[in-house]
Amino acid sequence: MIAALVLAGLLLMPADVMAAPQLRYDVEYPAIGYSERARTDRVADLREALAEGRERLSFDPRGGYLTSLLESLDIPVSSQMLVFTKTSFQGHLVSPERPRAIYFNDDVYVAYVQGSEVLELSAIDPVLGGVFYSLEQRPDAPASIAEESDLCLGCHDSFGLSGGGVPRHLVGSMLPDENGMSVTHEGWSLTDDRTPLRRRWGGWYVTGTHGTQEHRGNVIVRSPADVPTLDFGASGNRVELEGLVDVAPYPTPHSDIVALMVLEHQVHVQNLITRMNYDVRSALHAERLTDEVVAKGGEPLVEAMLFRDEAAVRDAIAGTSSFTEDFEARGPRDDQGRSLRDLDLTTRLFRYPLSYLIYSESFAALPDVARRYVYRRLYEVLTDSTPGPAYAHLTDTDRRAILGILLDTDPAFANLGLGRSLP
Repeated sequence: MIAALVLAGLLLMPADVMAAPQLRYDVEYPAIGYSERARTDRVADLREALAEGRERLSFDPRGGYLTSLLESLDIPVSSQMLVFTKTSFQGHLVSPERPRAIYFNDDVYVAYVQGSEVLELSAIDPVLGGVFYSLEQRPDAPASIAEESDLCLGCHDSFGLSGGGVPRHLVGSMLPDENGMSVTHEGWSLTDDRTPLRRRWGGWYVTGTHGTQEHRGNVIVRSPADVPTLDFGASGNRVELEGLVDVAPYPTPHSDIVALMVLEHQVHVQNLITRMNYDVRSALHAERLTDEVVAKGGEPLVEAMLFRDEAAVRDAIAGTSSFTEDFEARGPRDDQGRSLRDLDLTTRLFRYPLSYLIYSESFAALPDVARRYVYRRLYEVLTDSTPGPAYAHLTDTDRRAILGILLDTDPAFANLGLGRSLP
């Protein structure tokens, strides 16, 4: 069964286009061993448990295995986001009337398409990065998961046409017509936490309030001639989707704005972790590791983790589901009750602007020289009274709070002794 995850544009191509005699990663990154290395991500663990009968999923007539799968992977239903662009291999099933639902936690993504024979899954393996799977929606057979990475990496790849790419996830925006196709020459563009809100979420349904700020969600363009006069203000600040789409087939009626914002940040940082991991491991394997190699991957990662150039939030933002509370509850918290998961949503996304992905297994799996570089640079920025224009958005209060949270909640950081002197 051909399937792979599309995060609002995790683009896919037909098998006959993508299939290749040998996965290019195995040629370009022998140190990674993408094809041969045992998968250790959460979906791989579930796949093994299902095959061995240690776990079972329940089939529901409405969503098939969806609800049971989310529970098993500890993915909150409140993370649901609805996208209706035809930016996947299942595009023929997707439209403004039948959007794809995306769900996620820190390291797993699940997609549900009405009428599809499969659920689409992707997970972040600590060493390999993105690994892609499918789960057949068959009530007459035990649930089983198949890997689909060879197919999906045709598009889930950076610099894929020129070589040197790594697995990645993609989130994007475009102005769609009533069939879910782009109506402008701009097409589909990547978005992350640096993208101004006014350029985000084209092709998505969005529930939530955001004051006078505009975004491209909830918009269907009837004619290209209408683009110059589109009123994005009229399509925002929706607390429900009634009148736009029938949400009865989905576990929840929301497509939460806060979930969308967190997703964009998360995917951006995960991709940079994977990029640094591949480059440093490859240089170590070839005995060509230099300070320049480490810095080339490390500096963009540090900047992203500290939200350099984050798009401004001018008015308060509020979601419509329990996603904000569910996300914040995952902790960890320091001895003052502070967490890197605490959301701000009034002037920026997070109250303490350092990415919670510093706790992720993929960050922990970076080669020591890479992880220590990031920790060192974070410490330098957080303790320098004049960290430079790149980090002018961090006040003294911000930097003290972030450092305090790290020392209390990240043993790997605290054990390096950075609070006393740099190693």
